[in-house]
Amino acid sequence: MAVLIVALLLLLAVLWLGRGKRVLTRGEWRAGAGLLGIACLVGAALVAIRGNWADGLGLLALGAVLIGGARSRRGPYASGPRGAAGPALSEREARAVLGVGETAGPQEIRAAHARLMAKIHPDQGGTHGLAAQVNAARDVLLRRQP
Repeated sequence: MAVLIVALLLLLAVLWLGRGKRVLTRGEWRAGAGLLGIACLVGAALVAIRGNWADGLGLLALGAVLIGGARSRRGPYASGPRGAAGPALSEREARAVLGVGETAGPQEIRAAHARLMAKIHPDQGGTHGLAAQVNAARDVLLRRQP
């Protein structure tokens, strides 16, 4: 148990020293949480074997939470690859996303898509989920064009 307290103090020290600036990237935090979760599960097994079931159950719960948190979800489109469109949009929803009217032609749809992507692309500070939704809206509307 003393090892866990020391590890927690080290983690708090790293967080305190890095306040106001990015300490680790999201992927590094996920990997760290996963490794710490595995260590907690191993520690839970060792503690339980020694007969201390209460501490073993506590470590088991902590390990499960850490591993669950390490399995990060990428927003509403987590089931597919990054940038997957997710559930299909209706034509009305697609027009609302792109901000085009009922009579918009392919050129107007492409122009609206380009304008939005310039603002919400992940490289410009937007999110992958939002970019995927805008791409899906464009695809829905261009597929329905004569």
